[in-house]
Amino acid sequence: MDFELTDEQKEIKKAAREFAEGEFTDIAMECDREEKFPRDVWKKACKLGFIGAYLPEEYGGGGLGLLDSLIIAEEFFRVDPGVGMIMATTFGSEFIFLLGKEEQKQKYLPPLITGETICAAAFTEPDAGSDVQGIQTTAVKDGDEWVLNGTKMFITNGTIADWMIVLAKSHPDAKKDAQRFTTFIVDCKSPGFSAEKIHGKMGIRASDTAEIVLSDVRVPKENIVGLPKMGFYNVMQFFDVTRIGVGAQAVGLAQGALEMAVKHAKERKVFGRPLIYNQGIQFKLAEMATRVEAARNLVYKAAALVDAMKPDAAMTSMAKWYAGETAVYVADESLQVHGGYGYIDEYPIERFYRSAKVLEIYEGSKEIEKMIIGRTIGGKY
Repeated sequence: MDFELTDEQKEIKKAAREFAEGEFTDIAMECDREEKFPRDVWKKACKLGFIGAYLPEEYGGGGLGLLDSLIIAEEFFRVDPGVGMIMATTFGSEFIFLLGKEEQKQKYLPPLITGETICAAAFTEPDAGSDVQGIQTTAVKDGDEWVLNGTKMFITNGTIADWMIVLAKSHPDAKKDAQRFTTFIVDCKSPGFSAEKIHGKMGIRASDTAEIVLSDVRVPKENIVGLPKMGFYNVMQFFDVTRIGVGAQAVGLAQGALEMAVKHAKERKVFGRPLIYNQGIQFKLAEMATRVEAARNLVYKAAALVDAMKPDAAMTSMAKWYAGETAVYVADESLQVHGGYGYIDEYPIERFYRSAKVLEIYEGSKEIEKMIIGRTIGGKY
C-alpha cells in the first residue's frame, strides 16, 4: 500500500496551487462581498485544463482519474473556497459521463471543457432535499416530448448554466416509489425556464446559487439521460462519485484554515513571545492537523476505489461526512487561534469559517451520510 502521490499527481498539485495562489488571492474578498462569479479566472482555468480534467481525452478532457481531479479541487479550496467553486462549473457533467448516450457525451461534454458552456444539476426542491423521492417536479409525455413543471431550490450555477440535469416524477403510478423518476437534460434557454439568484448566503458567495422554476418546459425525448423510471437510481450513482468531490473541497478548506492558524500563531506575540510557544495552542494545532490528515486519507481512498471501478457508497459517505465535519472544526479552531483578528474580514479565516458549514449540508447532509453508513455496516435487519 503506497500512500505517496505519484510524480504526475505531485505536478498536478503544484500547478493547481500555483494557479490558485496567483489568481484567487487578490479577488477573493471582492467576489465574496459582491457575490460575483469570476468568469475571467474560470476561463483561464479552462484553458489550462483544470476544468473537466477527469473527462476522457476523446471529449477534450485531460483523461485524469477522479483522485487526480480532486487534488485540483483540494488545492483550489485551500486558497479560497468561494472562488474555488469554479471547479463546480461542470457539476452535472458526471451524470452524462456515467449514464449518457454517446451522442449526448459528444454534444455536451467538449464545450464544458473549453469554457463555452456551464452546466448544473437540479435535484433539490423547496420541500425535498435529503428526501430525493419526495420531489414534486413532474414530467408528462406529450408525443415525442416531455413537459416539465416544478420548482428547484439551491441550484449551483442556476443563473449562469446553459443546461442542467433535472430529476422529475415521470411515472407517478409505478409500483415502486423509486421507479417513478426520470432524469432529463434541460436547455436553460427553453421557454418556461426561469432562474432567480439567491442572495445573502452565509459562505461560498462567489458561487452562483439559484431557485429554478419550470413552467411547461418542453424537453425532447432524446434528452432523457439513462433509462426512463431509473432517475432515482441514477442520482444515487451520481452522488457516489460527486460526494467525494465535496470531501476534497472540505479537506482543502481545512488545510488552508490550518495553515492560517500556524502562520498567525508564529507571528502573533503574547506575553513577549510567539503564540505558538503556548502548549494549549500546540494542542489545538496538533488535533487540527491530525483531523485534516485523517479526512484526506478517507477522501483519497474513496476516490481510489472509484478509479479502480469499485465504488463504495459507505466509503463515499464516510469521506464526505468526516471531511465536512473536519472543515467546520478546523475553521472554528483556526478562528479561535486568531482571536479578535479572525472576527474581521481583513483576515481570510473569517471567510473560510462562513464557507465551511455548507460542506456538511449540500449533496447529502451529514445525517444522511451517517444513515447510509449505518445501513451498510448493519446489513439486513
